[in-house]
Amino acid sequence: MSLNSSRPTLRRLLVATLLAGTALGGLSSAGIVHALAQDTPRAGAIQRPQLSPPLPDFVDLVKHVKPAVVSITSKIEEPEEGLAGQNINPFGQQLPIPLPFPFGNQQQRHHTMEARGSGFVIDADGTVVTNNHVVKNAKSVTVTLDDGTTLPAKILGRDTRTDIAVLKVKADHKLPFISLGDSDAAQPGSWVIAVGNPFGLGGTVTAGIVSARGRDIGDGPYDSFIQIDAPINQGNSGGPLFTQDGKVVGVNTAILSPSGGSVGIGFAIPSNTVKNVVLQLEKSGRVTRGFIGVQAQSVTAAMAGALRLPASNSDDRGALVASVEPDSPALHAGVQPGDVITSVNGHQVVNPRELAITISQIPPGGDAVLAVYRNGTAKSIDVTVGTLQGDQASGRVGNSAQGSPSLGVGLQALTANLRQQLSIPEGVRGAVISEVQPGSVAEQAGLQAGDVIVGVGEQAITSPGEATHAIRDALKNSQAVALRIIRDGQPAFVAVTPSQNDQANNDNDDDSK
Repeated sequence: MSLNSSRPTLRRLLVATLLAGTALGGLSSAGIVHALAQDTPRAGAIQRPQLSPPLPDFVDLVKHVKPAVVSITSKIEEPEEGLAGQNINPFGQQLPIPLPFPFGNQQQRHHTMEARGSGFVIDADGTVVTNNHVVKNAKSVTVTLDDGTTLPAKILGRDTRTDIAVLKVKADHKLPFISLGDSDAAQPGSWVIAVGNPFGLGGTVTAGIVSARGRDIGDGPYDSFIQIDAPINQGNSGGPLFTQDGKVVGVNTAILSPSGGSVGIGFAIPSNTVKNVVLQLEKSGRVTRGFIGVQAQSVTAAMAGALRLPASNSDDRGALVASVEPDSPALHAGVQPGDVITSVNGHQVVNPRELAITISQIPPGGDAVLAVYRNGTAKSIDVTVGTLQGDQASGRVGNSAQGSPSLGVGLQALTANLRQQLSIPEGVRGAVISEVQPGSVAEQAGLQAGDVIVGVGEQAITSPGEATHAIRDALKNSQAVALRIIRDGQPAFVAVTPSQNDQANNDNDDDSK
């Protein structure tokens, strides 16, 4: 985005450049016009060779899609006392230091500013897609069409989780529009075109390639961005990303930059995500997401061995269920901690984030067929998807740890005092890790004093003695042990692969595992 105040600065810079060029060149304006008006080159001038065939370009594509790309201006009113502490607005632009408040005046002052972004029309009746952060907190929004027409816009709905917003404008004629394409067809290396309004310069076109897909930039639970190297800057937010067939495969939303400008690392929301969100925002003004009620973590190589996953899963794929929420769809369907979910309705699940995204896109009340591994055996579980509420997550990432070749922890009972200190709910039974031996596999695996072991593999643990015997039995039959723990109120699995020497040493002390 760019503030309205950046335009005079940019104009002054451009004018200064032109003037400097004129002075250095020593030409009058008439001389420049005369030189540019020459139709024929002077004798001896270097001639550009005729290319056969000419290099391909995007002229026809841009002519086709550009009429549907719009500039968006939001008027945002913020309290000056909020600006006084930081002097930075939500779009990264520096603001002047506000004047001090008059003493004795308790009335809150406000600062009104204009911020600009991009968007695109998706139907002839004036439905416009943009980013949520382009119109968030806006008092009013206007849309400027490619022909310069400015229209007031109504916000139909916003979705903060995916950063998508849908607007509506009314024109006296049908508007040119573009269609959302299949973002799965945009493979790394394929050409893409970005059109938008960087720094208020409407109708700017840049080109590049898809650098990667499925990028998680820590922006939210459903991150799965398309990474591109086509230059995008402030003001490109909400603008379309095209492939060569003229279909939109992404909505430009963020850049990674130490300088604030494009360094060739930009991110777009995939169109397949946008389709579902836009459909719901148009219909009801809000987005409803699917929910099954599990917390999950990644499957490491050590964990795969501890859970006896088949060799076909040796590439560490899937989402390991760390816990199942009470009275949730997953619990009613029979999902258990320790299950490894490898697909949902035939869609492969590589990690917990993909599980969350896939489940969220299933309408509440719909069916989800989970392919899981339990105790090394493949199973299929049918789940009726529920509705995501508040801060629930359809598949959150829990703690994970690498296993290594030794063990070494001290255990003690979960007393009432420890239960209070560790915030362990009533009804939860287990054994508390009182110490972790330095250099042991437990330390390297990430186990900590204060962790509560509540399960060894599929076996529930209620005491240090049970933990000791369960670990010993697991070591006799497996090269790795899967410990189910609670840390800081969050469940997780930790895989531990001990050495033979450590097994012998542990047999001498029932309370040291």
